[in-house]
Amino acid sequence: MTNIIIKPAEILLVEDNEADVDLVKETLNRGKLTAHLHVTRNGEEAIAFLKHQDIYINAPRPDIILLDLNLPKKDGREVLHEIKEDPDLCQIPVIILTSSPADEDISKSYLLHANCYIIKPLDFKSFMIVIQQLSDFWFSLVTLPKR
Repeated sequence: MTNIIIKPAEILLVEDNEADVDLVKETLNRGKLTAHLHVTRNGEEAIAFLKHQDIYINAPRPDIILLDLNLPKKDGREVLHEIKEDPDLCQIPVIILTSSPADEDISKSYLLHANCYIIKPLDFKSFMIVIQQLSDFWFSLVTLPKR
């Protein structure tokens, strides 16, 4: 019998709101998915993480990216554009997870090749359900490219 080794999911969360970071962590800890959650607090850190620069020289390649749009230093739209224009990064699914319901933000995100756009629920329970559903979908149903 062959032992199958299942690697933990690598998730990059690009989020500057500490409360939202805590909610994602809590939801993943409660779920059945074994995951390593990596957090960057602004767009510049996210790009450095993805390109293995500075303190992120040994950063793993994420299986998915959860990206807020409204970030300091470099906003999420710029980060999304850089990811999808880079041949080494463009296959990583990027899930926009933001508070913006603006049609312009939704359209622009899809034009920049976001894989999906989710508006953050305002209450704790709904937010946790959304994160669990994301986890279930991307790591149970979807076949992702190998790292």
